[in-house]
Amino acid sequence: MYSYPLVEKFISINGEGPKAGTLSAFLRMRGCNLACNYCDTAWANSPHCPCTFADSDEIIAWLTESGVKNVTLTGGEPLGIPHIDFLIEAMGEAGFSVEIETNGSMSLEKFSSLSCRPAFTLDYKCPDSGMEDYMNMKNYAVLKSQDAVKFVVSSERDLDKAKEIITKYRLTSRCHVYLSAVFGRIEPRDIVSYMTSHCLNHVHLQLQMHKFIWSPQQRGV
Repeated sequence: MYSYPLVEKFISINGEGPKAGTLSAFLRMRGCNLACNYCDTAWANSPHCPCTFADSDEIIAWLTESGVKNVTLTGGEPLGIPHIDFLIEAMGEAGFSVEIETNGSMSLEKFSSLSCRPAFTLDYKCPDSGMEDYMNMKNYAVLKSQDAVKFVVSSERDLDKAKEIITKYRLTSRCHVYLSAVFGRIEPRDIVSYMTSHCLNHVHLQLQMHKFIWSPQQRGV
């Protein structure tokens, strides 16, 4: 049986994405292949970050005891964890609704064909992140209506790139689409003004709800 490096597990509300505001059981995995300059979980990205290893049976036992049916698999970058497909299938077979928060660089192809297919919240790393060159554009071919693409923006330049990608890949007709502000770098009202001036229909502004309920630096929420 495979073991997985958990740096956090906790129950909270989803702060963003299609299930924002609903309860979820969060499983945060250790390690990430990117280094976005605004990352708010950089502490979890190091391969040396303290963690607890748990196998699928232990994880499912904790989920079952929690009574919460939504699971958010996050990181770090969860799709970079060896044998994570086995855990995704096991949670799906146990009756949990699984959402994967992924950074946009890892291929979704293998995971999109699982018998218990998860929902993906896929980031597009805009220019100001410093990580745009790592985006895997083949992922947009496997997106479905339950999935989401999230553009975390710092500037008008980032908004211009988001609009370009949304249009090129016809994202609003295929999945949920969100614009989210880098906390402290761009005012949400400036995003609304951009959406208005460019008539971005079916695009949602979404703020990170948990950062308004708790301290932006607080973990485990």
